[in-house]
This record gives sequence, structure tokens and C-alpha cells, in this order.
Amino acid sequence: MIDAPPPAIVLVRPQLAENIGKAARAMLNFGLTDLRLVSPRDGWPNPAAGPAASGADQVIGQAQLFNSVADAVADCAQVYATTVRKRGVTKPVVGPDEAALAIRAAPERSAVLFGPERSGLETDDVAIARTILTVPINPEFGSLNLAQAVILVAYEWSKGAALAQPPAVPLDPPAPQGELDGMIAQWDDMLERAGYFYPPDRVATTRRTLRGLLTRPGWTAQEVRTIRGMLATLDRPRPARG
Repeated sequence: MIDAPPPAIVLVRPQLAENIGKAARAMLNFGLTDLRLVSPRDGWPNPAAGPAASGADQVIGQAQLFNSVADAVADCAQVYATTVRKRGVTKPVVGPDEAALAIRAAPERSAVLFGPERSGLETDDVAIARTILTVPINPEFGSLNLAQAVILVAYEWSKGAALAQPPAVPLDPPAPQGELDGMIAQWDDMLERAGYFYPPDRVATTRRTLRGLLTRPGWTAQEVRTIRGMLATLDRPRPARG
């Protein structure tokens, strides 16, 4: 099995340091740390990126600065340009899922280019890439912010990565039918004494509705005991404690 290196995320002429920070946060969420910046408008390093990164200091601290796209991807064997348009450049076009499969299958490092927030990648930027990466999106509103675009690519890549998953918590088994019937009978008795079942010709229907309501969730034994304890307290209130 090929142990492909994680892709480099290359932000080309990003405008706001806050957006760089948000992109770094999106990267680290899905296990990516190789952030490369090409001529950020407001310079680098920039203190405004830190708060927006929300703790992704590792990504921000290791970010590399380049003067050109070519320099930023010089060590990468495959380069993807994210764009919604081909911009007059004839290249293969893939979606994030297909690109992620290819990145994980390649032994060499890949890079994914993201353009400036306002205008996206220029034609010359796209020309450097070997493949265009585009996301199926609403043609009437094709507007993704920088961090959103990064997170889409990072998420697809992460599907094949060994990232930590929340531990599986076994569900408690459902309560035995006898315990459930006891709870329903307790409800029924209290409602009967409170005069709830009225008018008489609707009693059977109301009881069926009550049983359907109380059996739908799949109560566990602990939940049944809790509900019955609540009902018992309502039926026989404890004296106030002084």
C-alpha cells in the first residue's frame, strides 16, 4: 500500500490574514499541516491570522512563504488548481473525491492551489497545474469562501487518512416488555384518576394513542425506571423539606 504524503495547500495571493487563519483551521481539522503562501497581500507573518486559526498554531507557525506559484509547487509531482471555470486552459477536470483518490494513490507529494478571495486563480496560475479541481455547485450562486473551499478538499482527502474517530458508545438494550407495560399502566392509572380519559367514547382510541406514543422511542430499562420514579413522585408528592 502506498503511503502517500499529505497534499500541500497553496494559497495564492490571499488577501486577508483572517482568511489564512480560517483556512489553517480547516486544514488541521482534517489532518493537513503543509500550508504554503504565495505573495499574501498584507505580508507574512501576520498577527491577524492567529485568532482566526482558533488553535491551529502548528499550521500557521510552519506556513512557508513563496514569491511565485512555480516556486511553491516545485517539489510536487501533481498540482491541482481549484476553479469553477477552465479559463481557456484545456486540462483534465476532476471533483474533490476523484482528486483525493489520486492524491492518496500517488507516491509523490501533491499540491492544491486556491486563488485570491475576490477573483480566484488567474489563467497563468491554472496553467501551472496539471489538473483542474472543481466542485459541483449551484450555478446561480457559485460563491465559496476560501476556508470553505479548503475544507471541501481536506475533508475528501481525510476519508482515507487514519484520523481519530469519536469512540463508539454501546447503546443500552431496550427495556423488557413487562417493564414497559408497567410504565404504561402507571401512566394509565394516574390519567384515569385525574379524569383525563374523556369523553367515554374516545377512551379506547386515547389509550391506543398513549401506548403508541410511549412505545415509539424504544425506552431502555434505566429510562423506564426514571420515568416511573417521576410518575410516582407526582402521584405522591414528598413533603416539603424545611
